[in-house]
Amino acid sequence: MTTSATGRYADVNGLHLYYETHGAGRPLVLVHGGLGSGEMFGPVLAMLADHHQVIAVDLQGHGRTADIDRPLDVRFLADDVAALIRHLGLVKPDVVGFSLGGGVALQVAIRHPETVGRLVSASANIRRDAVYPEMLAQQGQVGAASAEFMKDTPMYELYQRVAPRPEDFPRLLDKIGAAMAQDFDFTEEVRGLQVPTLVLAADADMAPPSHYVEIFNLLDGGLRDGGWMGEGRPKGGHALAILPGLTHYNLCDNPLFATTTLAFLDQDS
Repeated sequence: MTTSATGRYADVNGLHLYYETHGAGRPLVLVHGGLGSGEMFGPVLAMLADHHQVIAVDLQGHGRTADIDRPLDVRFLADDVAALIRHLGLVKPDVVGFSLGGGVALQVAIRHPETVGRLVSASANIRRDAVYPEMLAQQGQVGAASAEFMKDTPMYELYQRVAPRPEDFPRLLDKIGAAMAQDFDFTEEVRGLQVPTLVLAADADMAPPSHYVEIFNLLDGGLRDGGWMGEGRPKGGHALAILPGLTHYNLCDNPLFATTTLAFLDQDS
């Protein structure tokens, strides 16, 4: 499986936003996790591009998109993705996001539902207190001071290789740390979500499986028997998948991520 990538920039919301286009077919906007870029999906990106035209976005301050004077807030980042969708003239593309990107994808569907066909939100938490306490403690250590300790990580290597200003890595860590320190609860926004959504997570993710079941419950899922003909399934076409044997750190480049995502996106094709 191969993809021929075309990288371009779009000027949206004061941001020189980088995106790559892979493959052909019904458009799919792919949104990476924190400290990553579209490259973090690895071979999964090629699997998705075998079925869809994949538009892989580099969010503010990540990958090949330079930072601007604005906090890293999932709502701002979602507005950027929606603006890119409009800029490209896409008609209701599917939106798939992982971790930070999963939260961004959710916000695109919440704030700009008219721009989204189907949504896959992977490893995204809708309440800060859903994250394991020991993980919150680790997140509290993220900042410019930790840059030196990250120099042997894939995230640092990627940033140094592709970022317009490689020296901004400590600044990115400061912004990510500040974003993770903010309390949030999007329960009510998710409860009214109209876009057909797949809630996806690893069985050993950053929050317990029960949190992703909670999100599914908010979407009318897991509340009754599905019925012989599926008549009891969630009214909005929502679904839940907890992938076995995976963690937050190997979910997005595992083939199960691609096959599960494609099964949901293409079930009505």
